[in-house]
Amino acid sequence: MIDLKQYIENPEVALWQNNHLQPWEVIDNLENILLKHLKTLGSGYEIENNVAIHKTVTIEQGVTLKGTIIISKNSFIGAHAYLRGPVFLGNSVKIGPGSEIKQSIILDHTAIAHFNYIGNSILGKSINFEAGSLCANHYNERKEKQISVKYKNQIIDTKTEKFGSLVGDNSKIGANAVLSPGTILEKNSIVKRLELIEQIK
Repeated sequence: MIDLKQYIENPEVALWQNNHLQPWEVIDNLENILLKHLKTLGSGYEIENNVAIHKTVTIEQGVTLKGTIIISKNSFIGAHAYLRGPVFLGNSVKIGPGSEIKQSIILDHTAIAHFNYIGNSILGKSINFEAGSLCANHYNERKEKQISVKYKNQIIDTKTEKFGSLVGDNSKIGANAVLSPGTILEKNSIVKRLELIEQIK
């Protein structure tokens, strides 16, 4: 069992409480998790069609918000970014211009530079993704599409064909790096520019 608290300090209680789900199960159930969380939000949020945006959020022109989305206080969404819900953004998250976020959780003070893709992933706090870096979520090139993850020298079958990465707090992902489906990164990980992380060949 992967304990999310080993990767994320003080995770958002309302999202994780009493579910005991594995990271890919959290992602698979994110729609229901966020619909429940929507009901707990305070008056600081403007909510319409299951999109909740805190009044302190800055959203530039051309941004597309689709599906169930929660954007927490002091976050920033750059021009022409595309958020495909379910998506949860914590406090002071920065999503750069032209980035796409799909079915993911991005926690406090994490920055996604620009022209990035984050798919079906859980990103901890204070992480920096430089320009063009990706969390891939699907094995297009493999005949066997089901994703497995490597955890403490064990291979775990996620029983899903869509899961990106679990990235621990304070990690740094270099420009144009690619995290392959099923990537698990400890806190304070560093991925070099142009590096491919493929933990299961």
